[in-house]
Amino acid sequence: MSDCSAPRSPGCSQGLRHGPTSHLGRGPRFGAHMSIAGALANALRAGHRIGCETIQMFTRSPSRWGGPRLGDEQVEQFRTVRGETGIDPVIAHASYLINLASPDQALWERSLALAAEELSRAARLGLDGYVIHPGAHTGSGEKRGLERVAAALERLLSNSDTGAVRILLETTSGAGTHLGYRLDHLAWLIENAGGGSRLGVCLDTAHLYGAGYALADRASYRSFWSEFDAYLDIARLGALHLNDSKKELGSRGDRHEQLGEGLIGADAFYRLVNDERLVHVPMILETPKSDDLHEDVRNLAFLRDLVAMHADSDHKE
Repeated sequence: MSDCSAPRSPGCSQGLRHGPTSHLGRGPRFGAHMSIAGALANALRAGHRIGCETIQMFTRSPSRWGGPRLGDEQVEQFRTVRGETGIDPVIAHASYLINLASPDQALWERSLALAAEELSRAARLGLDGYVIHPGAHTGSGEKRGLERVAAALERLLSNSDTGAVRILLETTSGAGTHLGYRLDHLAWLIENAGGGSRLGVCLDTAHLYGAGYALADRASYRSFWSEFDAYLDIARLGALHLNDSKKELGSRGDRHEQLGEGLIGADAFYRLVNDERLVHVPMILETPKSDDLHEDVRNLAFLRDLVAMHADSDHKE
């Protein structure tokens, strides 16, 4: 990959440059985490309206242990709207309440039950992946915490109600006692949970940056992927969260920022969206947004501009 000179801030386009029905056939599919307020299918509708080709969503309220059951009519509506919008893939994100690394047995069992329920919902909806943070050991130590997560993953994978939905372990910044801020954590979990094909990973750029991984310059980018390849097969990578960061490199902080406006550097996103190995990996925004979603529109345009810049440079060469 040649050195790049990517723009420092997102494009200012107010309209949709390329909608999901006009994917250019080059580069990955872009989307954002969308709200399920009002109906699960509303996440698809909103994503389609702003030009998403893929989306991430919760399958239920992320801040409540209980909730209404998923009805057949909801499932049918969701599947119908998905077919109409052509959004693919659709990724679920786990509830904020779940902590599979907890040393507290009651909380661990409750977390396991909620994760199983969400996976079951994802399977009924026909979703393609389920992103979940490994969790926080809350003082029991990393080794014990990782063992708890691996045991939970084995239980989830053996539960027939969870279908064939892929479980994607997300990188974290390492804030507090959170696990998953090192790639070898994820590799260890996959191996010790059986190593099956249903286990994968989700990389979050803001979390990686907070954990000490820089991606903007050629050397740091190659160094990161060299480490990734040492621990994980690229086939394990099921999703990318594209977020800029308000927190410093290696700070263990986790504060997302609009693309090109944070500390990571636009060149990092240029490299990621134009990396041929990642062309089939859905790339999803989790950046701050207001009700009209104009920030998502701007960030999607920013990403597509980076792909177009690369294509133009190839054509000139």
